[in-house]
Amino acid sequence: MPVFTGFVAYGICFMKKLAAKPGLLRIILILAFALGLGSRLTAAAEGLSAADDEQVVTVSTAWSMDRARPGDALTLAVVADIKKGFHINANARQIKASEDFKPYATRLTVVTADDGITIGAARYPKAVGVKVAYAAGDLMSFEGRTVFYLPVKLEKTLSPGMYKLKLELAYQACADNYCLFPVKVFIPASIEVAAVGSTVNKINSSLFSGYQQQPAAAGPARVNFGMFGWSFSIDATSGWGVILLLTTAAFGGLLLNLTPCVLPLIPIKIISLSHAAGNRKKCFILGLAMSAGVLVFWMLLGTLIALVSGFTATSQLFHYPAFTLAVGVIIAVMAFGMFGLFSMRLPAFIYLINPEQDTRRGSFVLGVLAAVLSTPCTAPFMGAAAAWAATQRPVTTLATFSAIGIGMALPYLILAARPALVEKMPKTGPASELVKQVMGLFMLAAAAYFIGVGLATLFASPPAAPSKLYWWPVMGFCIAAGGWLALRALQIAPAKKPGALFAGIGILMVALSAWGAVQLSRQGPIAWVAYTPQRFKAEISRQQVVVMVFTAEWCLNCKALEQGVLNTPKIADLLHRRGITAMKVDITGHNPAGKAKLNELGYLTIPLLVVFAPDGKPVLKSDFYTADQVYGAVMQALKSADSSG
Repeated sequence: MPVFTGFVAYGICFMKKLAAKPGLLRIILILAFALGLGSRLTAAAEGLSAADDEQVVTVSTAWSMDRARPGDALTLAVVADIKKGFHINANARQIKASEDFKPYATRLTVVTADDGITIGAARYPKAVGVKVAYAAGDLMSFEGRTVFYLPVKLEKTLSPGMYKLKLELAYQACADNYCLFPVKVFIPASIEVAAVGSTVNKINSSLFSGYQQQPAAAGPARVNFGMFGWSFSIDATSGWGVILLLTTAAFGGLLLNLTPCVLPLIPIKIISLSHAAGNRKKCFILGLAMSAGVLVFWMLLGTLIALVSGFTATSQLFHYPAFTLAVGVIIAVMAFGMFGLFSMRLPAFIYLINPEQDTRRGSFVLGVLAAVLSTPCTAPFMGAAAAWAATQRPVTTLATFSAIGIGMALPYLILAARPALVEKMPKTGPASELVKQVMGLFMLAAAAYFIGVGLATLFASPPAAPSKLYWWPVMGFCIAAGGWLALRALQIAPAKKPGALFAGIGILMVALSAWGAVQLSRQGPIAWVAYTPQRFKAEISRQQVVVMVFTAEWCLNCKALEQGVLNTPKIADLLHRRGITAMKVDITGHNPAGKAKLNELGYLTIPLLVVFAPDGKPVLKSDFYTADQVYGAVMQALKSADSSG
């Protein structure tokens, strides 16, 4: 048992180092390590003794050609030969987590590659269900000889010679009653590039026969984008295609500023920039600092998605109630600052949460907060780009998320570079105070929203829908903002017409907020069926057309689409027809089955609507859709049911 004893020796050495740590920290670290070590040593002892120290998985590589020429496209196979009696968990899009077991997903990534080699997303074989003693239901896995394929494209400008790349295969091998430690294997590979016009030969034909049968392998890898019925795709295998894709991601980041997640912060930043508008240098530095905050946060997210196994989407942060509650508390503190509360003597940590916005540090923090608030929302084009980036090598992933950050930060740079756009904002006097007070009330509404979502997530019990009562305090603050605007506008306006105009805006805000509280907290006109895998299979077996909607309480885009598209009489009446089932997948709380279904459909973010024909095949998949688009897809699915019946 050399591996086992080596691990024990490592643990003893680490414990000695911990013993040198001072005080309470030493006790906490020793206890934490001892608990983790104990459980891992037990698993290691059982696993390694069962395997008899033999290698469970052997990894090798093979090319589809003996050599290549500049401009050629070829394929690299990564072959994992798995010992009989063992399996490795499937990749993230095929794996299914259960309540009692969260498997470690297999992932093949490119670590390094010489210049001139473009590598597409890894193609995984179809997983099979394996019955295990430690999880309910079948565990989606790979068994026996498992082959992963990487499409490779060589640039036309390559010179003859040997070119190298380095891959990483991360996997966890399991038997039917225990699992071994997750393993990361680094795999070197090289290909000879011959001169243009040289003869090349196909090799390993039997190994690549299965790959050639995959439809996706016939053409270049493309990323599909769509918004409200308009769609296009980008070839991500070419250099210009990647540049175009990054540009599209940046445009998606720009549109994030128009989502309901970010809008409450924009007026606050405009106010802070207006105070510095007379000093062009200071105004530009503040705008640059906020832009840097936005960009740093998105780069951090890209790094997490590139390097942390299991972290695949920006909205995953809001799956954790503690994070959502913390965001709500921070926004509330900033809101109280808008009312002048911080003129009082408060604890020092409060000023770290809400620093002065006319300082570089304050603007940077505001940029980070704006980026944090954007993560529950997905702008058009951004979701597809982020999902594609999550499957690429770390450099590409980081570049894509940086592009999203640059796009989101662009408006703040423009405002800072053109102070004339903000210098007309009132800087002092009753009008300035009124703007701050109204914005403060809107921020309290945002704080109530995040705190309410955090509590709803904490107490959610999927597949049942979470509580929506938190919308009443949210809209209550909006009603207060509208009422205060109407009252104070009539009191301080120097002329009757401006006063009446702003009073009318305030009254309209009150009416819309009251309507929103009623609409958002009620069930709605559609009798949704909560998704479970069993219910979905049952509806398909009954030859039903299934309209499946993915949503979550923290997804404001989902709420907007549900109210503006699905709850309209045209669609609500359609979904009540015979032969149609309206099914909702709410991933607010711990809903592994719902998240697995989202991954199965090839998406990492929501909103998402899918129309399934009675044979279970998707007719429409869209994250931004119109009523006409949904109606047409459902009618098409009904026609296919009639023709097949």
